[in-house]
Amino acid sequence: MIIVVRKDIKLSPGKLAAQVAHAAVNCAFLSKRRDPQSFDAWYEEGQKKVVVKVKDLPELFQIKAAAEAAGLITSLITDAGHTELPPGTITCLGIGPASDSRIDKVTGHLGLM
Repeated sequence: MIIVVRKDIKLSPGKLAAQVAHAAVNCAFLSKRRDPQSFDAWYEEGQKKVVVKVKDLPELFQIKAAAEAAGLITSLITDAGHTELPPGTITCLGIGPASDSRIDKVTGHLGLM
């Protein structure tokens, strides 16, 4: 599983962790329903999660479109606006779980967070 985070918004470490967790949980639930075989493999292998970055919202949407075109599960995270961000701010995108080779075709060029 990959979580893609926007670098153009200011997030405290705690807020970043919460947003990444939302993406991971959403993707896990979606995968369990839509692709239980990939979910089970990911779960049994230790639930790998990698956090990478994009420069802004347009780049995040490009990654989302590429992931969906590749048949990967995605979850776009929108903040409720209760703490640091205005309501509706898109913060990150979860992708997967899926094999490294499938995800790397979409996100392999992105730098680690």
